[in-house]
Amino acid sequence: MMKVTQERDQVSALPPDLSLIVKARHGACDYIFALLTGYPDEPPAGVQLPPGANYNPYFPGGSIAMGRVLFDGLVEYDDGTEATTSQMAKDVTTFLNWASEPEHDERKRLGIKALILTTGLYFVSVWVKKFKWTPVKHRKITFTPPKK
Repeated sequence: MMKVTQERDQVSALPPDLSLIVKARHGACDYIFALLTGYPDEPPAGVQLPPGANYNPYFPGGSIAMGRVLFDGLVEYDDGTEATTSQMAKDVTTFLNWASEPEHDERKRLGIKALILTTGLYFVSVWVKKFKWTPVKHRKITFTPPKK
């Protein structure tokens, strides 16, 4: 495992806790994907970067301390998927999305159960209205004046 000082020397800054970064940024997964894949070889003409900074057009201000971390062929997938920068960025983004909401699947299952229950209650209420309230709603009340 790499020591913190070695890591700081290699990438110029300590990495932040990214477990909630997907929820924290406008654009969510799209922002993270663009940030990971958006490092050009050279900054555009006229852009001045401070020492140790890298240019990324998707980061506010364009100057970011984190260097490019994903390169083609960096990992090997068991299923033979080609390890392109965009594929690895997609995997990282998908994992960070899951890490920000690990209860997502349970919430979906609960939502389906709630929909089934609500649908059943709807049909019961239609039945009650049609067969129980119809006689009350359509009864004819007449006034017969008293006889003299």
